[in-house]
Amino acid sequence: MKFNTKTIHGGQEHDVAYGAIMPPIYQTSTYAQTTPGGHKGYEYSRTHNPTRHALENAFASIENGHFGLAFASGLAAIDAVMKLLNPGDEVISTNDLYGGSFRLFTKIFQNFGIKFHFVDMQKASNIETYININTKLIWVETPTNPMMNIIDIKKVSDISKKHQLMLAVDNTFATPYLQQPLDLGADIVMHSATKYLGGHSDVVMGALVVKDKELADKLYFIQNASGAICGPQDSFLVLRGIKTLHVRMQRHCENGKEVAKFLKTHPKVEKVFWPGFEDHPNHHIAKSQMKDFGGMLSFTTKGNNYREAINVVEKLKLFTLAESLGGVESLCGHPASMTHASIPKAERENTGVVDSLIRLSVGIEDIDDLIADLKQALE
Repeated sequence: MKFNTKTIHGGQEHDVAYGAIMPPIYQTSTYAQTTPGGHKGYEYSRTHNPTRHALENAFASIENGHFGLAFASGLAAIDAVMKLLNPGDEVISTNDLYGGSFRLFTKIFQNFGIKFHFVDMQKASNIETYININTKLIWVETPTNPMMNIIDIKKVSDISKKHQLMLAVDNTFATPYLQQPLDLGADIVMHSATKYLGGHSDVVMGALVVKDKELADKLYFIQNASGAICGPQDSFLVLRGIKTLHVRMQRHCENGKEVAKFLKTHPKVEKVFWPGFEDHPNHHIAKSQMKDFGGMLSFTTKGNNYREAINVVEKLKLFTLAESLGGVESLCGHPASMTHASIPKAERENTGVVDSLIRLSVGIEDIDDLIADLKQALE
């Protein structure tokens, strides 16, 4: 089954009761039993829910995995992965990292004795310097948030297998439409399903997908024991969103390309970060491991001026100034004061997140309207 078909039919069955095309929303906390332990596969909705189960099957299908897990948020999904570790273990992570992930690693799990190394992985060999007997996990974002850095998943996978480490890839920006990390050797794929998978800015959710049953069983245990699960209504919404992922991503990519080209030639723009440009670092890797280059990009205004960047985002009209990304509507953000404010200024700027940086999530509106909006805000 090809990807565009998987988004609609992958892992899905028609409702056995009445043949409903979409899985019903099973808005229930518990299930009747005929005798203690005698049930129809579901006993308590923290552990299993039919609507959530259908969504988890869809997650697994579109990522070419065998097991999917749905969580209350992307950070809840990352939290579950970190709970595979023990005090004294070490994690090697991308240095250009979503601020919420950085906060979870440094403010929560570091306090429990887990050590984190934040490494520039654009050159995969940089990772090996930090590997020792305590290293257990490599955590990768690609493209990264917000600098759009590209990391070679296959090369990092080769390193992780050489040293018998787990490799987890945050695939939120690319989505499985563009990139499938499990096929490139990753052990775990993570998504903030709030973003492109849901696609309509109406739900908060996280996802994990794996191939290995033993690893899946450990994560299912953590999911059930910790309880950070999503509800059936949210499961229904994201399942609906996945069914149009392929057509939405096609338009996100088309619009993203045109916006990037426009910004690159604008006299008030210093630099545009978009992996589709041939001069973008590791463009050749993006071209080889991604189907297209996506609808996310960042740019800096000239002079590295904080006030100038704020003026631009405040003047945009179709690009709504808001947290998040990946919805059908275009969004803009100022990472230094929004998504990455939890990262210390020196560390933030060392990775390129300067005060003049603006991040765009390019939606699926008419491209002429989007460019007109950017033009009026810049000029």
